[in-house]
Amino acid sequence: MRAHNPSPLTLDGTNTYVAGGWVVDPGPSDASHLAAVWDAAGGGIEGIVLTHGHADHASGAGPLAERAGGAPVLRPGGGEQAGPFSALATPGHSADSVCLLHGRVCFTGDTVLGQGSVFISPDGGSLSAYLDSLRTLRKLDLEVLCPGHGPYVWAPRAKLDEYVAHRLERERLLLDALEAGAHSEDELLDRAWADVPDQLRPAAALTLGAHLEKLREEGRLPGDLGLPPRP
Repeated sequence: MRAHNPSPLTLDGTNTYVAGGWVVDPGPSDASHLAAVWDAAGGGIEGIVLTHGHADHASGAGPLAERAGGAPVLRPGGGEQAGPFSALATPGHSADSVCLLHGRVCFTGDTVLGQGSVFISPDGGSLSAYLDSLRTLRKLDLEVLCPGHGPYVWAPRAKLDEYVAHRLERERLLLDALEAGAHSEDELLDRAWADVPDQLRPAAALTLGAHLEKLREEGRLPGDLGLPPRP
């Protein structure tokens, strides 16, 4: 079920899934969406599990759990079991992000989208961790990725390769911009994120911060850049 919360960051809305009697990411606290989830579950929900705590995925959990008679709401850590799902820690988009494995089906939350790329949240996000998470997923024999936004991904490894290559290409463009003397946020965005539409520029700025932090960690950031560290 897709929630009615389209935006530049949520694409056409947040995807909610029902599998094995459990609800994955109930989405926003929207009455019509939660009613659709309840109907899809056949009026019986054993539990609710979250891929991470961002409101567009999680704020409907409380109201839905109440409707289901106090069904448990779980935010599992890596290596934990939540109903029929095994949680795999995939930090990067956020510190608490996990992917949920159900056989060869992987519910990815915001770690992988059905289309477009993921922004790295300044609240605990990490580009270094994100690349490691993508490479961890790449090693799995998965049939399909069920993303938090956008369509199913039926070629998981190709998509994950695309995501890693995209991040490394952004890094190359950013390093080229820094070498050419670009220092301000606007200059760096104009050079390394020139293809991003205006409505996504704020998200690109967040991801730029994540790239700069990665370069700081690796000792590859010019000392005279003058930008503050990410919060």
